[in-house]
Formats: sequence, C-alpha cells, structure tokens
Amino acid sequence: MRPENRRRHLLPWAVVGLWVVVIAVAAMFAGKLGGVQRDEAVDYLPASADSTHVEKVRQELPGGETTDVIVVYHRDGGLTAADRTVADGQLAKIAAEQKLTAPPKGIPSKDGTTLMYPIASAAPTGPGADKEAAQKAFVEDVRAIATTDGDEAGAGGGSSGPDIASGLDIEVGGAGALMADMESVFESIDGTLMIATVLVVAFLLIITYRSPFLWIVPLVVVGAAAVSSMAVVYGMVRAFDVVVTSQSAAIMTVLVFGAGTDYALLLVSRYREELRRVPEPYEAMRTALRNCGPAVLASSGTVAAGLLCLLAADLNSSSGMGPIAAIGVVCALVAMLTLLPAVLVLLGRRVFWPLIPAYGSEVKQRRSFFAAMGSSAARRPVAVLGTGLVVLGALALGVLNLPGAVKQEDSFIDRPESVTAMQRLTDAYPDQSAQPISVMAPTGAAGTALDTTRTLPGVADAQRGRSGGGWTEIVVFAKDAPESAGETATIERLRSTLGDETYVGGPSAQQIDLADTNVSDRLYVIPLVIVAVLLILVALLRSIVAPLMLVAAVVVVWGASMGIGGLVFEPLLGFAGVDPGLALLSFVFLVALGVDYGIFLMHRMREEALKGAEPEEAALTALRSTGGVIASAGIVLAATFGVLASLPLVMLAEMGILVAVGVLLDTFLVRTYLVTSASVLLGRKVWWPGALSRPPAAEPVRERETVGSGV
Repeated sequence: MRPENRRRHLLPWAVVGLWVVVIAVAAMFAGKLGGVQRDEAVDYLPASADSTHVEKVRQELPGGETTDVIVVYHRDGGLTAADRTVADGQLAKIAAEQKLTAPPKGIPSKDGTTLMYPIASAAPTGPGADKEAAQKAFVEDVRAIATTDGDEAGAGGGSSGPDIASGLDIEVGGAGALMADMESVFESIDGTLMIATVLVVAFLLIITYRSPFLWIVPLVVVGAAAVSSMAVVYGMVRAFDVVVTSQSAAIMTVLVFGAGTDYALLLVSRYREELRRVPEPYEAMRTALRNCGPAVLASSGTVAAGLLCLLAADLNSSSGMGPIAAIGVVCALVAMLTLLPAVLVLLGRRVFWPLIPAYGSEVKQRRSFFAAMGSSAARRPVAVLGTGLVVLGALALGVLNLPGAVKQEDSFIDRPESVTAMQRLTDAYPDQSAQPISVMAPTGAAGTALDTTRTLPGVADAQRGRSGGGWTEIVVFAKDAPESAGETATIERLRSTLGDETYVGGPSAQQIDLADTNVSDRLYVIPLVIVAVLLILVALLRSIVAPLMLVAAVVVVWGASMGIGGLVFEPLLGFAGVDPGLALLSFVFLVALGVDYGIFLMHRMREEALKGAEPEEAALTALRSTGGVIASAGIVLAATFGVLASLPLVMLAEMGILVAVGVLLDTFLVRTYLVTSASVLLGRKVWWPGALSRPPAAEPVRERETVGSGV
C-alpha cells in the first residue's frame, strides 16, 4: 500500500482511537462536576460590593456562616393556646436536635394570627466541610419536625397538643430556606436539561437529514464534546479553584449542544456536496474542511472571545461563566473538526442512506425558499431594508414595558414554601420586616454604630450580634417590606450614615448591589465584546464595512429581542421581574452567536466575489447556497436555548426565551433580508478598504486564497 493511501486509511482510525481514550478518561471526571458546583450567595454577588464583604466576614465570625430560617405558625382566626403549645414543643425539639446559635424566641404578630421563631444554625467548619449540604440538611430537618403532628410535637415540649392539620399552617422561610429551595431546583436542572437538550437536538437532526442513521453521528460527537468539557472544567476547579455555579454549568451544556450541532450541520452539508465531486470520502472531507474550516474557526472564535470578555465583569457569576462557557465552545469545535470528520470518513457514503450523494451526480435544481427571499431583497433593497429596520425598531420599543428587577420571592416559576412563608410574614408584620439587614462594623465602633442605627428613620429594631476577628455584626430590621422602596431607602441611609468602614449586607442589600453592578458591568463588557468580535471579523473578511454591518445587525436584533421580552415576560408569562444580569448575558450570547451566521453568509459572498461575481450576484448566490444550512443551524440553536425556558427558574427561562427569539430573528429576518439587501445596496463598498472594493478593471484582485463553495 502506498504511503499516502496508508495515511488515508490509518488517520481516521487513529483519530477515533485517540478520542476513545479521551472520552474514557474524561468520563471518570465529568460526573464529578456536579459535586464541585457552588451556589452560595458570594458566588453570584459582585466581587467589590458591600454585601459580598459582609458575607465573607460572617463566615469568619465565631460559629462560621449561619443558616438563618424562620418557622412561621399561622391561623386565620387567631392562634389558640394549643397552637402555641405545638409551636413551643416543636421549637424545643429543634433546639435539642440542632446546634442553634441562640435559644429560640417567639415573636407574635399584633393581630394574634401569626407567631414567628427566627433561628440560626452554624455551618460546619474545617477541611472537607460541605456547608451547602449541611445548610440544606438543617432546613430539611426543621421542616420534618414542623410537619409532625401535634402529639409528637407536644411530647417534645413536655405536653400534648391537638392535630396540627386542623387549621394551623406551619411554614419554614428565611434566607436559609430560600437557598435550600434554590439548591433543590438546581439539583434537578442538570439531568432535566441534558435529557431535554438531547431529545430536542435528536429530533431536529432527524428532520434535517431525513436519514435513520446520519443523525446519530453528530449527536454522539456532541455528546463526546459535552463529556470532555465537563471533565476540563472539573480539572480547572481542582487545579485553579475556579468557581462553577449551576447557572454557568447549565449555560455551558446548552452552548456545547447548540454550537456543536451548528458546526456539524455546516460541515456535513459541505461534505455531502464534495462527495458528488470527489470519488474518495477522505479527499471529500479534506476539501470540506479546507473550504469551510476558516468560517467555522472564526465563528467559534467570536463566541469564545465574546464569552471571555465576561472576565471583565465585577459580578462573580458573570465573570465565572465566561471561561467555563468558552471551554464548552472550544471542546465542541475540536470534536466537530476532528472526531466528526474521522467517523464520517470511516462510515463512507452509506451513512447518508437513503439519500446517498453519488459521485458525479448533480443536485436537483429548484427554486428554493431562500432564493425567493434573496430575489425579493434584490429587487427592492431600500424598501426591504427600511421595512425590516422599522419592524425591529418597533419591537425594541417593548423594552419600555420590561418589569423591574426580579425579587427573590419571584425568582421561581412555582413558588416554594420559603417564598409563601415570607409573604405571610410580610402580611402579618406590616410594621417590621422579617428579613434582617446585616451591618458589619469594626468592633471598636460597634457601640456607636448600633446607637446611630437605632435612631435612623425606617429602622424598626437593631441588636448587637456576633463578634470576632475585629468585626461585630449588627442585625437590623427595617419597618418596610423586604425589597420594597422603603427598605431600599433604609439600606442606602445606613450606608451613607455609618461610613465607609462599616458594611451593609443581607439579602435585600445583595439585590441592590446586583442591580447596580450589572449597570456598570454593561458599560465595560459590551464595548469589549463589540471590539473583540469586530477584530475577528476584520481579520476573516479583510474589510471594515462588512464587519461593522454584521455587528450593527446583531445589536439591532438584541434590542428587538429585549423588546419582545417586555411584551411577553409579565403580560403573558406572569414574570414579576427581570434578572439584573439578563441584559448583559443576552447581549454577549446574541452578538457572539448571531455573528456566526453572518460569518457563514459573508464568507461565502466573499468567495463568490473572488471568483469574479458581481456584488448582487455574489450576495444572492451566498444566500441561496447557505440559507438552508443556516436556517437549520439557527433552529437547532434556538431550540437548545429554548430548553432553558422549561426550567423552574425565572432567570434561566428569561435567558432561554430571549436568546431563542433573537437567534430566530437573526436567522430568518436579519441574515436573509437585511444583510442581503444592505450588501446589494453597498455593492463593492461592502469590502472596503480591501482589494475587492475596487472594480477589476482598475486593479485586478491579487489575493491568493483557496476558492471554494464555502459553507
């Protein structure tokens, strides 16, 4: 066998063998990623915020970080003596079985319908201590005791009581219970998301390929990429103590499947085309990779670069998501450019059965949907472009209808017990918030800070808390409801009055810091993303006008998507607020991912221009050739992000809806109509200042590069 033929025969097997080893090793670590995910408050807070500093100091106080919950007893007609006996018995049992930081003390409401017991348990300390598991276990134990019948509860308190099911409502709320409910939701996300994403991608691939076998190949390869990415991220956690949250892990999974499937669709489409021109699958794949490889590399480069710009964000959850999501995209790219080609070459033409592309055959020429769209854009480019911009602008006006920042109790699709408990406390204690504000003061100034705090308007009560490490905690209760305008004013008043050496935190202060930090992060990260994407596009397209056009197009899409969110989030879906980080993250995803399809279109348009086609002809040929595969890729990507909308958290549902809608707008309106019509209007100027911007008669194009049919 000739050396060249031997290489053709052995190289695909070598690549597959290498990937088998990689997957075998990666599988041992990928499953451990869930065990190192962290969803503590500081993992989602701004790095430089007051509330973040408070949380870090609280962990260092005697007893360490505490889990704060409130056991709530309520009867509509007023609590009876027997109800109070049940409450005393249950709290005595909780105190006996749990390590509480202070004895339980009941606080009755003025109307006599409600009795609340704020309690706290210290988190475990020392190497290997699993604080999240301990916090969740504490909440579960308290709830288990609170749901026992009155006889058991009464026995724990030294007396007997009635059946607690007869009109006495018992709920466990507070910050600790809220975090436990959030953790339970996060635990259910990984499996649900993976199964739903696989099913969606498989369904769309079957429809796209119309083959009983071909769809399995890219699905298996993207699965290998997902396993590899999880293993790499787990290694980064162990080696560099990188923080991985459930949110960032979910986004990474969606990106691996969405982007990876997109790259597979583009490569398979090009490979199928080459099989009609080249007799050997190996050579057909080499040609396919050579022609569409630059576009795929640039596409993944824009996504990875955009995501890495999130490192500049002050918000811990955003800055941590950047490199993790970028790893997913890179793993998807590597798998699709190595493992997928090798498997397809080994399987040969028969993998396309029953629509096998025979060597020398011609594709049936028929007027496609995208050819018709391109022709209409070419006939009336000004009208098409103007109408499209007006439509997108009108949709963008929906931003004015976006609800405010989502409150903690509104962050679940279905309200858990912790949320209903806090709502009951808000109704029963109108003169005092049941959610504490934590003030961390230097121990030497704690007395003065406490006295000053008690005199401030909006403060219902303030008590000295734990001390240690030079700090003293002051627990403050506002007169207004949690996350209300009145409580916000009280927190701002505390911060301005107590000075820079005293820090104000707690759940409500965290929400304020999240909103403020997301505004400042947008001012830094959005320009970085635009510059990074522009540089990659300029390098690929060798033009300034075309990259500016593509970036402007995806920015308009982002604005329209946000507007659609304003029209559906609260009016149709009942979402009471918007996650503060939604605008920034949706911008990064829509710009980075949306530019992908512009790259595929403009790269093919450039190739046609290099072959001598006139600007209008090049634009229409590019749309006709790439429209189908771009549409398939867009639908797959939108569907994978749409899976997030089925999850029980408002922040992920909103993200999934916005990105899915934006991708569809970009695929079927902006890419097909607006970019095509703008390219027709600009003519050769779209390639300015490159050589293609000048007429051939003035200066022949002398660029040397491979000319093919692209993607």
